[in-house]
Amino acid sequence: MIFTFAYNSVQSKKARGLNYGLFCSYFPTMKPTAPTTVDAYIASFPAATQSLLSQMRETIIATAPQAEESISYGMPAYKLNKKPLVYFAGYAKHIGFYATPTGHEAFKAELARYKQGKGSVQFPLNQPLPLDLVKRIVAFRVKAVIAH
Repeated sequence: MIFTFAYNSVQSKKARGLNYGLFCSYFPTMKPTAPTTVDAYIASFPAATQSLLSQMRETIIATAPQAEESISYGMPAYKLNKKPLVYFAGYAKHIGFYATPTGHEAFKAELARYKQGKGSVQFPLNQPLPLDLVKRIVAFRVKAVIAH
């Protein structure tokens, strides 16, 4: 509530041309620092979600051991030959998996049971992860990246 009030007040102060910096000094906000490693990213989630995220990570690394692991777009990212391979992310009710549109298109039928967006799929937290499917998608992406 306080942050909403502060945000709305900041907007009205900005609109009236008042000293935005001075106003903000009265309403300091704390921005959490974004994780810079995959370990820190996974550790920022509840234990049950950490387990699922770790399973995703282990599956990707086992399938593409030569991939470079990093944080990109605020989530774990894997690149091969400096080209995007796959990403994953934790959310309140699902694990997001991003294998670019080519990875999803090739496995369209098998991914049909999951909620999807362009280049993304959501694996619900209350269901086992389809790790065999993730493994096959990662292997497909490795071949696609190497072929280019």
